[in-house]
Order: sequence, then C-alpha cells, then structure tokens
Amino acid sequence: MTEETAAPPVSRADSRREAFALIIAAAGWLVPGLGHALLKMWGRALACFLTVGLLVFFGAGMRGNVFTSNGNDAFDTLGYLADLGAGTFYFVARSMESNGPDVSRADGDYGTRFLAAAGVLNLLAALHAYEAARGRKA
Repeated sequence: MTEETAAPPVSRADSRREAFALIIAAAGWLVPGLGHALLKMWGRALACFLTVGLLVFFGAGMRGNVFTSNGNDAFDTLGYLADLGAGTFYFVARSMESNGPDVSRADGDYGTRFLAAAGVLNLLAALHAYEAARGRKA
C-alpha cells in the first residue's frame, strides 16, 4: 500500500513573496545592485554596481572578447552566458567593442576574463538578492 501525501497548500502571502523575490532577482540581473537597492541593502548595492561596472569597463578597455549568441562551440556559448550575466553592462561592453577584440596579447585575454567574471559576479549577486527577498538568511 502506498500512501500519497499531498503538498501543503501554498498560502497567498508565500506566492506574493515568491513573485516579489523573482522581480528583485530580475532587477538585480538587469542593473547590477538594483535588487539589493530595492531591499535597502545600500552597501551591497553600491559594491555590486561598482564592482561589475569596473570589471566591464576594464575588460572592454583591454579589448577583451565579448561573446555573442552565435557561438561555434560550447565554450563560446558558456562565454556568452557568462557575459550576458552582466545585464545591461553587457550591451555597454558590446558598444565599447568598436575595433573588435584583441586576444592576441595578454591584455585582451585578461579583458575577456574580466568580462566573464563581471557576469558571473552579477548573477551571484542577483541570486543573493533573490534569497534575501524570500526571507532566507543572507
């Protein structure tokens, strides 16, 4: 005999909190630090915005490779996802890449890493804002 246990009903307040947390996460992804700012975590918001912004600025300034969606292999796709994690700063980096990437020198290679690190850091910050909005200890 198997007993099926039903999931406990989700209360209206829990579903609102979850929707609010998803909005916070999306805002934190689009504009680095915005999710934390909406939660009134001003120090984290400023740290996220400045860190991601500076990493993108230096990475694009070093003429790092900003990956696009039409990659040839799995590494290009992963690079695109990492770069896209920077939210709107991804499009800033694309606009700064007027002469194309220059990864033939160490500067361009480090620039590519800076851009990817900015995206991954912003995704982690958005995840942190999401968890904080859900009420989990951050």
